[in-house]
Amino acid sequence: MRKLLPLALLVLAAPAFAQTPAAPAAAAGQTARAAFVYNYKTPKLNRVEIDALLANPDSVLFVDLRRPDEISKIGTFPVYLNVQLGDLEKHLAFIPKDRKIVTVSNHAARAGKAGDLLTEKGFKVVGAVGSENYQEEGGTNVHVVPVPAPAAAAIAPVQPSQTAAAAPAQPASQN
Repeated sequence: MRKLLPLALLVLAAPAFAQTPAAPAAAAGQTARAAFVYNYKTPKLNRVEIDALLANPDSVLFVDLRRPDEISKIGTFPVYLNVQLGDLEKHLAFIPKDRKIVTVSNHAARAGKAGDLLTEKGFKVVGAVGSENYQEEGGTNVHVVPVPAPAAAAIAPVQPSQTAAAAPAQPASQN
């Protein structure tokens, strides 16, 4: 009986450990991605709000928090400053306090976090936007062609001379 009790408990608990049916496969051409819940104080802006801000570019600055390869692949907004999220606090002095600030990332996660930080530091953050979300709503991003890094100057290493440097010629003695 003692040997049957653990077996009986296992059989009774088996339905609790059964696998749940798999989620339906993503439509052809789409990748499945976890649903993102925007949970920041900075408002998430839509295409209409962004286009209204872009109508007056002298008063707005887009702080794009993405890597340069993301910007060149997906595109960005005019009047932007590229500072990655991890470096944002180090570069606050380069962000003007007299402009409206819109933070940018692909789907607004980094942008929301940065927007909250900049607001705490006294900047006029009007919202955050996901660049890919903007495109999905029919907006057009500016595509930036990366500038290649300048080639390192080819400096030939100085080789020590095989022979001792010739001493200046001494005038012949006139004895």
